[in-house]
Amino acid sequence: MDIDFDSLADKAAAARENAYAPYSGFKVGAALLARSGKIFIGCNIENAAYSPSVCAERVAVYNAVSRGENDFVAIAVAGWKDGAPGFAFPCGVCRQVLREFCEPDCFAVCVTDGANKKINTLSDLLPESFGPNNLI
Repeated sequence: MDIDFDSLADKAAAARENAYAPYSGFKVGAALLARSGKIFIGCNIENAAYSPSVCAERVAVYNAVSRGENDFVAIAVAGWKDGAPGFAFPCGVCRQVLREFCEPDCFAVCVTDGANKKINTLSDLLPESFGPNNLI
């Protein structure tokens, strides 16, 4: 499958604008590409109690799974504090959630700062991962 990383990154940056980050000011958007070609977006949502907060990547995955999609090929992540762009890679919990639905060597993770992109496989970001095949 050909992946248009520019378009995926643009969708992640647009999703970032919907982030609810009043405490950290660190807004993140994600655009998740399913093998079907559908794209699911998510943004981070903070909470005053902190632990109920959820990352953009997980919102995108849960959005897709709740709509019957569970086979993904790529995700783009755009996250930075306003005025201070930089790269924000998925956190460890998000990497594990992605691993539940993605083959590590076949899933692309594109991280953008709004202008530049870094592209890795999930196995680059989560080496020696534990996944569904470990429980079969």
